[in-house]
Amino acid sequence: MAVSTPRFVYGAVLGSPYAARLLGGTLIGRLPNGMAPVAIVLWTLAAGRGIALGGLLSALYGLASALSQPVKGRLMDRYGQSAVHLPAAALNSCLLVALPLAAPRGGPAIATAIVVAAGSTAPPLQAGLRALWPSILPDLRLRHAALALDTGTQGLLYIVGPLLAAALASMHSPAAALAVTAALGLAGTLVVATAPPSRRWRPAPMTSGTGTTRRLAGPQLASLFVALAGVGCSIGALNVLGVAMSDAHGRQMLSGLLPAVFSAGSFLGGLVYGRRTWPGSTTRQLMFCSVAFLAGWLVLLPLLALHGPYAATAAVALPGAFLTVFVACAYVTTDALAPTDRTSEAYAWLICSIGVGQAAGTALAGRLADHALALAALPAAGAAFALTVLLLARPDQGAACRDRHRCHA
Repeated sequence: MAVSTPRFVYGAVLGSPYAARLLGGTLIGRLPNGMAPVAIVLWTLAAGRGIALGGLLSALYGLASALSQPVKGRLMDRYGQSAVHLPAAALNSCLLVALPLAAPRGGPAIATAIVVAAGSTAPPLQAGLRALWPSILPDLRLRHAALALDTGTQGLLYIVGPLLAAALASMHSPAAALAVTAALGLAGTLVVATAPPSRRWRPAPMTSGTGTTRRLAGPQLASLFVALAGVGCSIGALNVLGVAMSDAHGRQMLSGLLPAVFSAGSFLGGLVYGRRTWPGSTTRQLMFCSVAFLAGWLVLLPLLALHGPYAATAAVALPGAFLTVFVACAYVTTDALAPTDRTSEAYAWLICSIGVGQAAGTALAGRLADHALALAALPAAGAAFALTVLLLARPDQGAACRDRHRCHA
């Protein structure tokens, strides 16, 4: 049985000094994650370059953003958040605006270079916010709720972002969509980077008796990151699956509706999770969510295989409901297992793992697009991979907390 927290726990979180500002600024600043890939594809099509190039550029933007996260996280741990956020946001915005201006003169090679550079300079706002929660919310119960709220609302970016980019491109032009994407990313980053908690933040010093050369990821943390790549694979495969279903049934809205319902389930699951303190260690909660995430995809598999588009669209909320909880528990475990002076880098590796898995899932799903059953099974395969890795690793978050006395929940 769950132990109830105060009824207005989310109100208490958002009413804490700077919490609403930092969460809102992070969401606005990360809107390019949902907008830029769509805007890039639409710009490529409008320029007459074809959907193949557009899909490649969009994938490269996301992959470059994911792979560069650990470097930016390490820089934050060394130089502070504002010193990384502001230059990164300025470069990212300039490159997105420059794409429709410079690429037509230089062809696909210039477009590819600009897109990769833009993805690489996306500010690491998500990792930065996770590192700020302990200083903003000393109360562990409120921090538990904030982490679930933070993780759950990230899915909204991939509902609002693509719709906003498509609407701007339709009403104005893809170049305008890229310009607005750049402006929102810069504005949100400014809101976060100029907030006192972000300006003052520095990583916690290493505890006594541990050297500064302690490696970031031991076997347990590395296994957690590998498992999260499986989760990312499920998400990436779902996006392609939505497109395949829309083509098969002649209903274009399915391409956006399937991932939107999945994200909505993730958001609602996070809200339910964050309102209560659940029994058992974080490790047990992580394992339970991994099992439930896989079970949700297995329940969904017959509907996908039988080509029931609307039943499958409704049912995809089931695995989505456990995504936020899975990732929130992974963040708590990462915080406990990583060195105290490298938490931003550790969070960045977590984000990178999901992003790389998502790119791999998208690529695999694209290769399996002509094999309906294999494509439908791919999200479940990613979830099964994640569960298998966790069962073999059994990351002992509790031992790390006892050693460092800073368990979050």
